[in-house]
Amino acid sequence: QDYAQKYVVKNYFYYYLFKFSSALGEEIFYITFLPFTYWNIDRDVSRRLIMMWCIVMYIGQVTKDILKWPRPHSPPVVKLEMRAEYGMPSTHAMAATSISFTLCISAVNQNEYQFVLGLMAAFVFSTLVCLSRLYTGMHTILDVIGGTLISAALIALTCPAWDIIDHLMLTSPFCPILSIVVPLFLCYNYPNLEDYSPTRADTTTILGAGAGATIGFWLNNLYAASNYPNESLQLSFPSIGEMMMVVLAKFLVGIFVLLVVRYFIKGMALHILCSKYQVSVNDLEAKRRLEIEVPYKFITYSSVGFSATVIVPLLHELLGLI
Repeated sequence: QDYAQKYVVKNYFYYYLFKFSSALGEEIFYITFLPFTYWNIDRDVSRRLIMMWCIVMYIGQVTKDILKWPRPHSPPVVKLEMRAEYGMPSTHAMAATSISFTLCISAVNQNEYQFVLGLMAAFVFSTLVCLSRLYTGMHTILDVIGGTLISAALIALTCPAWDIIDHLMLTSPFCPILSIVVPLFLCYNYPNLEDYSPTRADTTTILGAGAGATIGFWLNNLYAASNYPNESLQLSFPSIGEMMMVVLAKFLVGIFVLLVVRYFIKGMALHILCSKYQVSVNDLEAKRRLEIEVPYKFITYSSVGFSATVIVPLLHELLGLI
């Protein structure tokens, strides 16, 4: 069984580079970067990013728990992180490949820019994240290559349908109900494991955030919300400096709202569910039960996704940040 090891850092440049790169596949990155693209870059691009993130991560997490390939053993590998789930494929590699190349492909369709530069940036970003998983001892080369190839195949298969899916997401009257029913069905029917793994919770978090965001997309289109992100980078401000200040203000206001929503909704959902099933909110094993873990994670992060796409933009408009 793996255990925490003591280690000596001999090269701090590589250590901090790959620790930072590894964090680009964590919740802190998703809860900051994906909303940032919606608030400050382009809503069309952001919708495709979130759509592919949900698809890729769900398939990656389920594949892990079906294959049940172990992570590298420690020792001989020195692990800088401790994780309980299986290793194949690397969902960090999948997410990095999906987000970077979906952004590159979507942005070139929406804006005029050097595609080669975008491609190079996507390659560097995904490569850093992949290498970080090897450096931190979390994955084998096969795990990383498998994750990258699966993600690339999913992009290639879905890319021709992005516009159709996006149109249905914005205009179909069934979008809100399907955005809730389908993710919940997938979460409640997640593969069962003999021992607990956080993959079901992580998957519910991702699908919940995607569900809330999708309902927000639909509502914004229904009520013809302002496409302010598309206009915010067209240098309509007196100076680059002022534009960057507005972008930063929108980001900080938005992240503050998301953290507040996450804190209060998570606490409320947990207390209600634990009260219903007569368990303590401090009972870790009880919180891992299907009937508690799935609804509290889904409610929490669907609220975060909805707030990011509806509440925060309304607050930006109220504060004059559009």
